[in-house]
Amino acid sequence: MTQNPFVIAFAGMLSLAVAMGIGRFAFTPLLPMMLHDGVIGLSQASWLATANYLGYWLGAMGCALQPWVWARWLGRGLPLTAPMRAGLAATVVLTLAMAMPWPTAWPWMRFLAGVASALVFVYTSGWCLVRLSALGAPRLGGLIFVGPGLGIAISGLSATALVAGQQAAATGWAMFGGVALLLVWVVWPRLQGSESSAAPAHTAPEPVHWRSMAVLVVAYGLAGFGYIITATFLPVIARQVLPGSIWLDLFWPLFGLAVAIGAVLTLRVPPHWDRRHLLMACYAVQAAGVVVSLWWPTLAGFALGSLWLGLPFTAITLFAMQEVRRVRPHDAPVFIALLTAAYGLGQIAGPALVAALLARSASPQAGFSVSLQLAAAALLAGLALYGWLARRQPAGGQPR
Repeated sequence: MTQNPFVIAFAGMLSLAVAMGIGRFAFTPLLPMMLHDGVIGLSQASWLATANYLGYWLGAMGCALQPWVWARWLGRGLPLTAPMRAGLAATVVLTLAMAMPWPTAWPWMRFLAGVASALVFVYTSGWCLVRLSALGAPRLGGLIFVGPGLGIAISGLSATALVAGQQAAATGWAMFGGVALLLVWVVWPRLQGSESSAAPAHTAPEPVHWRSMAVLVVAYGLAGFGYIITATFLPVIARQVLPGSIWLDLFWPLFGLAVAIGAVLTLRVPPHWDRRHLLMACYAVQAAGVVVSLWWPTLAGFALGSLWLGLPFTAITLFAMQEVRRVRPHDAPVFIALLTAAYGLGQIAGPALVAALLARSASPQAGFSVSLQLAAAALLAGLALYGWLARRQPAGGQPR
């Protein structure tokens, strides 16, 4: 069984790079290519994204509401890493399958890819964080969340090369499937062990009212809605505002690079800082990233928006999980899955809203503009909820 904390963090990083960076977000840089190839339209693109997020939500809900499934697996000798391996294998197969000319099956493929992403995300995060804590290296947890950023950056830069080479979107899906296969081959032997998710003996849960936990779940879900419109449609929005620019395909890999940098920066955050205050700061930065793309639709504005949207992206996830483990250490996996499900629900609502607004707007720009305004408002609402939580129950104190 792997005992080196850096190896564990590395395994988690590559797993999330496959499941999130490729399995979920490879669609974003390939979307303009699919539109150019004429295989889908904007409305169909919105529903393909929604299908993926619906699968992600259902996968997360399954992790939260049916833990007995995995308990039975464990009871039969299957390790906790079994759902992770199943999700990674499915991600490779489904990414490769998107290269096939089966447009009627694409929504189902994206749906199943979402389910696979949720399995990998929930169980990889829990497995890595618990094992790193047991080995006395909890701060290395931030390295896990470098994975999505690296996956996004690699897929974005690869899509840029494909566009320059005038390749079809199907070629991109096949190439990303091959990259996913290579990464899974590297990480597969390191996914071993079935550590319990119990909290360390010295951890004492704080008295947290169910209402506070519900507010935490809702606040985290608002982040899913707040970022997803920009994260899904950024290349398309940039092309409509700045047609013909040679820099358009670099906004998405810039977002991915910012995600990775933000995750690394979390390693320097002192453990005693209140995670709710950190989440408030992250939401403010993401809201600024959404707004700057709307109010300053230039090369500089889109670049700045990509950076501000990406820097707090996985930091939000890490801080929220750390907060759950602080207040509910003995049943943290269930609440982590609930948070993930809420996040997924917000992501479902985003592309669906865009599709509805595009159908009713005089122009795509008008539809995207209203969508981005609502996204920024959602992030500010989440910020306010975390402020309420921090005021109601200061860290280490009793509820007010």
